[in-house]
Amino acid sequence: MDAARGRTGEVRLLGASGRSRGTPGRPAEIRSYEPADEASWLRCRVLGFLATSYHDDVWQAKRRTDLELVALDGDVVAGILDVSVPGTEATIETLVVHPDHQGRGIATALLAEAVPRLERCGVRTLNAWTREDRPALNWYARNGFAEEQHYLHVHASAAEAATAVVVKHGLMPAGAFLHARIEREAEMRQRFERVHVCRRMVRELRP
Repeated sequence: MDAARGRTGEVRLLGASGRSRGTPGRPAEIRSYEPADEASWLRCRVLGFLATSYHDDVWQAKRRTDLELVALDGDVVAGILDVSVPGTEATIETLVVHPDHQGRGIATALLAEAVPRLERCGVRTLNAWTREDRPALNWYARNGFAEEQHYLHVHASAAEAATAVVVKHGLMPAGAFLHARIEREAEMRQRFERVHVCRRMVRELRP
């Protein structure tokens, strides 16, 4: 999901604290994102998503959000947590760990740093959207998230899109990214090769 840009108000305080190092259970240094992190941030995101169903969600520049945290191993970004905060309901935009650093509790440490900041700014609900990647679903369940909504993401090839998309002005689809109701899952899987269940995971924060 694209993050909103240029938000103002109390939520901008989310990135104001300094570094966290040496706290029990923290496997890496956790701090707010800095512009100098961008190249390493982008590498972490691409490589972390490579073995998941989001493997083709590639960015060439970082998109800014309200809360931006990184986990560092030396000068290398080993984990990322970005959260957009439009009000009392926040959404995780990016949560990923570099494959060389997975299994060290980095995602959990990032979440543990983020939750108190969100609560101090009045956030009551934390959302995340994910697909059927089992490690991600297991992680969300362990960390207090419950699935509340789901629908379908359909990635149609050029040939598949030609059977599903109405085009005008002489245009021909080179592919398409479509949404569909979950009730049509069997039909969509029969018609299209790549179909994912997109799931809204929700965690209620402290009132």
